[in-house]
Amino acid sequence: MTDTAWIDAALTSARPQAVGALLRYFRNLDTAEEAFQNASLRALKSWPQNGPPRDPAAWLIMVGRNVAIDEVRRTRRQEALPEDEAISDLDDAEDALAERLDGSHYRDDILRLLFICCHPDLPATQQIALALRVVSGLTVKQIARAFLVSEAAMEQRITRAKARVAAAGVPFETPGAVERSERLAAVAAMIYLIFNEGYSASGETSEIRKPLCEEAIRLARLLLRLFQSEPEIMGLTALLLLQHARAAARFDAAGELVLLDDQDRTLWNQKMIAEGLALIDKALRHHSSGPYQVQAAIAALHARAAAPEDTDWAQIDLLYGTLEIMQPSPVVTLNRAVAVSKVRGAEAALEMIEPLGERLSNYFHFFGVRGAFLMQLGRNEEAGVAFDRAIALANTSAEAAHIRMHLDRLIRDSQPRGTKASKK
Repeated sequence: MTDTAWIDAALTSARPQAVGALLRYFRNLDTAEEAFQNASLRALKSWPQNGPPRDPAAWLIMVGRNVAIDEVRRTRRQEALPEDEAISDLDDAEDALAERLDGSHYRDDILRLLFICCHPDLPATQQIALALRVVSGLTVKQIARAFLVSEAAMEQRITRAKARVAAAGVPFETPGAVERSERLAAVAAMIYLIFNEGYSASGETSEIRKPLCEEAIRLARLLLRLFQSEPEIMGLTALLLLQHARAAARFDAAGELVLLDDQDRTLWNQKMIAEGLALIDKALRHHSSGPYQVQAAIAALHARAAAPEDTDWAQIDLLYGTLEIMQPSPVVTLNRAVAVSKVRGAEAALEMIEPLGERLSNYFHFFGVRGAFLMQLGRNEEAGVAFDRAIALANTSAEAAHIRMHLDRLIRDSQPRGTKASKK
């Protein structure tokens, strides 16, 4: 075979299983990662000639383990090898490995690998960087580009994360039911953070960071395969799919942000929307709702609306009310206020967000939304002040440009009628 694209796909798909198992053998992230890389190099030489093995993950685990042990023998000729049980608790045969991959060890290895990446001792930025490097296999250069930092800075970030994990002495035994539940929630949050890193980008950086959204969706699908009956994982996957389905319509040709109501809905990815809608419908049938399911249900209502005026804002208001109970947050209330403005008017929405001013005093979106409500009420001078504050807090040029558009409209609408008449 001359086309090696299938090898890249197989290596990417097998990576979490293989690295997870190798980590359990060697108790060291660097050793597990290096073993997988060496096995991948062997695969690039062997698979084009011999074809794919029956189970690529099992093949990579076996080869990676053997190569790593050979490396230990070469570098420690004068030292006794550790006891075999300290290195591996599996037989060398590929059949036995494949059998274990189909059982609980397979799930636990991947869950453990993901959980290690979201260790509570690590800052969120290090959690994400470590997951993208170890679990997803992105190069340091790719991750650095996505985070808009230098390769050296990203290399240092990942190195520090690995050092913290090693110092923490993370246990490698199979997690119990309670611990599994806790780990699952932490892993889901980490995947959500990866997605938001890509989704929050704007302008030119949106294309640079778009792969983060795609990788988060891949990880969510992987987690869903491991926990097929978990409604919150269905909700998480549905939420990411429904949000990312709008990617092609979120920015105009100049890279400026396009609001949801103004987006060209023919550009939305209907295949992705259909997958997301099916997942959230399935999740809700479990009657065990959670924050990801509620957020996905909100996204689903937007996705089902053929035009902005078809959006069921009353239902969105109710769903945000549910989310406020589950996860009380001023940002959730701010989002709910947008739905309230559609249902009960700008005055009711403004009244809802006024108490949030102190807690959101440095939040760009608060002043943008407040300015929009004030403008709808004809309180243009106050709206201008709010928009000025939003521009000062803007994180990107696209956000600032969007607010300036509102300011230009305010200036145009506030011109005296006599001035307009004199130009006729």
